[in-house]
Amino acid sequence: MLSQKYGRTYHYPFSPGTTSDDRINHTYWEDIQRIETLVHTEKLDGENNCLNHWGVFARSHVAPTTSPWTSQLRERWQLLKNDLADIELFGENLYAIHSIEYQRIEEYYYIFAVRCLDKWLSWEEVKFYAALFDFPTVPELQMQSTRELTEESLKKQIIDWAQEPSFFGSVDPLTQEDCTREGVVSRNIGEYPVTDFPHQVFKYVRKGHVRTDVHWTRNWKRAKLTWENYPKMEE
Repeated sequence: MLSQKYGRTYHYPFSPGTTSDDRINHTYWEDIQRIETLVHTEKLDGENNCLNHWGVFARSHVAPTTSPWTSQLRERWQLLKNDLADIELFGENLYAIHSIEYQRIEEYYYIFAVRCLDKWLSWEEVKFYAALFDFPTVPELQMQSTRELTEESLKKQIIDWAQEPSFFGSVDPLTQEDCTREGVVSRNIGEYPVTDFPHQVFKYVRKGHVRTDVHWTRNWKRAKLTWENYPKMEE
C-alpha cells in the first residue's frame, strides 16, 4: 500500500442513508462536546480521489487508479506531483455522473480534506492548500461553536440542510427531476490525529441515495460543466 486510504466516515445515528457495511457513531454527541467548533459542508456525490506524490488514488491505496473518469485529474496531478511532498489532497471527483446530476459545476474536483503524515489538517489549512494547488473546496454550509449547541438543535439543522437542493443544483439523472443534496458532513474545524478520525468527522446521507448498479462503470456518463448547460450566444 502506497499510502493510507481515507477512513470510513461514521454516520450520525439519525442518518437514513446507511447501508449494511456502513458504521454509525452512537456516541457522536459525546465526541462533539469535546470539539470547540464544527464546520458543516455539503456531501457531494462523486468518487473520493486522493492526490499524493505517488499518484491519484480511488478508495484503495494499493495502487494508483487508471479509471477513465480520472483521466483529467491524472493530467492535473502530473503538473503538481513534485510540489506535494508529504501533503495528500482528498476531494470529490464529479467527472462522472453517479446518483445526482449537478447543474452548475465549474470544475470537477472539490477538496474536502488534507492529510500530512499523521495529521488531518485544520479546515483553514484545507482551504489554503486547495487554493495553493488551484482547486475549489466543497461548499461550506456553516461554521458553528458547539458551546450553545444542543443535540436536538444540531439534529434539526442537519436534517433541514439535507432536504435542500445542492449548492450546485441537483437533478435525478434517471428522472431529470429536481432532488435534494446527497447529505451533510460535519467535522472538527481544527487539526486532529489520523487515529482520532472516527471521533472528529460525522455524516448524514439521504435515504436510498445510491441509484447506480454493478453496470455503472460500463455505462457511465461525463458530467457537464456549467457553460455546457447553456446554449451558445449567437454571434
